[in-house]
Amino acid sequence: MGSTILMVLASGCALYQRAPEQATVTGELRQWHAVTLTFDGPATSEIADVNPFLDYRLNVAFYKGDLPSAEQDGRETKRYVVPGCYAADGDAANSSATAGNKWRVHFAPDEPGKWSYVASFRAGTDVALSSDPNVGRPEAFDGASGSFTVDVTDKIAPDFRSKGMLRYVGKRYLQFAQTAEYFIKGGADSPENFLAYADFDQTFDTEGLAREGEAAGPEFIHRYELHVPDWREGDPTWKDGKGKGIIGALNYLSSKGMNSVYFLTYNIDGGDGKDVWPWTDPQTRDRFDCSKLDQWEIVFSHMDAQGLMLHVVTQETENDQGLDEGDLGRHRKLYYRELIARFAHHPALVWNLGEENTNTDIQRKSFAKYIRDIDPYDHPIVCHTYPGQYDQVYTRLLGWPAFEGPSLQTNDTHSETVKWIDRSAQAGRQWFVCLDEIGPSHTGVKPDNDDYWHDEVRIRHLWGNLMAGGAGVEWYFGYRFAHNDLNCETWRSREHMWDLTRYALEFFRNHLPFERMAHHDELTSAPEDYCLADPGSVYAIYLPSGGTTNLDLGRSTKAFNIRWYNPRRGGALELGTVGSVTGPGAVNIGQPPRDTDKDWVALVEATGL
Repeated sequence: MGSTILMVLASGCALYQRAPEQATVTGELRQWHAVTLTFDGPATSEIADVNPFLDYRLNVAFYKGDLPSAEQDGRETKRYVVPGCYAADGDAANSSATAGNKWRVHFAPDEPGKWSYVASFRAGTDVALSSDPNVGRPEAFDGASGSFTVDVTDKIAPDFRSKGMLRYVGKRYLQFAQTAEYFIKGGADSPENFLAYADFDQTFDTEGLAREGEAAGPEFIHRYELHVPDWREGDPTWKDGKGKGIIGALNYLSSKGMNSVYFLTYNIDGGDGKDVWPWTDPQTRDRFDCSKLDQWEIVFSHMDAQGLMLHVVTQETENDQGLDEGDLGRHRKLYYRELIARFAHHPALVWNLGEENTNTDIQRKSFAKYIRDIDPYDHPIVCHTYPGQYDQVYTRLLGWPAFEGPSLQTNDTHSETVKWIDRSAQAGRQWFVCLDEIGPSHTGVKPDNDDYWHDEVRIRHLWGNLMAGGAGVEWYFGYRFAHNDLNCETWRSREHMWDLTRYALEFFRNHLPFERMAHHDELTSAPEDYCLADPGSVYAIYLPSGGTTNLDLGRSTKAFNIRWYNPRRGGALELGTVGSVTGPGAVNIGQPPRDTDKDWVALVEATGL
């Protein structure tokens, strides 16, 4: 488990009075749910002379059971060290407060039962940047302790809290801690500026600001008005009804069976959208906007409930030198710490070091190690890069203990997925390999109105990744088409693409022991088909143009049943022209039941399974 630190408050604390010994504990006190501790501390503000984000540091150590004592003779107690954050008045999402005396930490307990905590609250110049537990001086509620009791979760799927923390377990797929279910993602890569939303505080397009010296128009600012009808009574809002568009959009995507959303948390300093940042204003890098980030948290919590993974992309190619000239310096450390303190408690989250990343290998490794050291839950860390730069970026990360996989941008989906699955396994640290962007950049996935069946995307990219043993896909929308990567206002523009993606996910979840299968294209005779197999037990064969192929059953003398799945329609398995085959050696699997010139998947299973 990573250990962490946090940033805490400031201001000349003349108004500060002694805090109570215990925090106020809120939230649903259940396993995998966010348990929030709020401390009364020094009164300060986002702009106070003593910087509340740099010059204070809050860490809370959570222990399963009682706090450890000296009499334990070195016996280990489960412990998480969780960073906290300055929370203004404690209700900034609704009040838009920039000042107050609240300090907060979010914790996701992984077991029911009693948990105890003790707070460390330190003050001093830049203490938030230090990992030394004794840095600075103790202040305010330092040493405050208490306990609470956690029950089992009461959630059901798709709510991720019913499944537990999504973890890297050294395999090709991430796995939920509670249910042991393996995860294959399918979701939205666009709009990348998903958080450039009009109902968030201090969110506007800085393009005009930079050009004219004044606030710009709403060119890239989202409203998601077409998704307002998807908001449901009882869903969250803030500030008397704000947020219905973005919450409705998430409801829609979840209703289509998707489970992941890719978004930037920082796209100024030359980025494409120039409309997403966590700070108090576009020029500041060491003061954070408490109300905006609390509003983000409302949205992220709804994503948990809707079964949508947070794919947090921390920078893009245009600004990856923007913090500390690309190094792990003062501003970058503070940025990562704030993201972790506010959002790491979410059960399904992946940190992405950057889109089309151009940092050096040394820089990338330092970023990953810093995040891993601070994140108490060790969420997976990935990186996105340019096509053609895979070897340059990923080869040097093979085997790196704080890195879990590539975020592929490619049009050679099947071969690149196979390549990095195999190379990472050979390096001794198996990666999970996802497809997160296809090109060309002006096209990506077109709207249904322009490409209803998405044949190339479906065949070469969706099934290309999954049949290689890949961990899933997210879809990028090209800039020449309506509702693109920056101005998408409705995910319904690609409704049929979500359906086609869901059909693929359903086949894998419902019909395959995919976690123990691997790519075995060499077992079939057709030149362009894909084969995923647990040889001697089960084979999935994807035929891009239909027809038939021979399957090498090796030395097996078992009988195998053959059924077919329609990747264009989904639904139940069907019989084709051959119902069963028996090994050993090569056998012909016959043809699909109809549309024999279109793509089909053959499921070949040993009888008795």
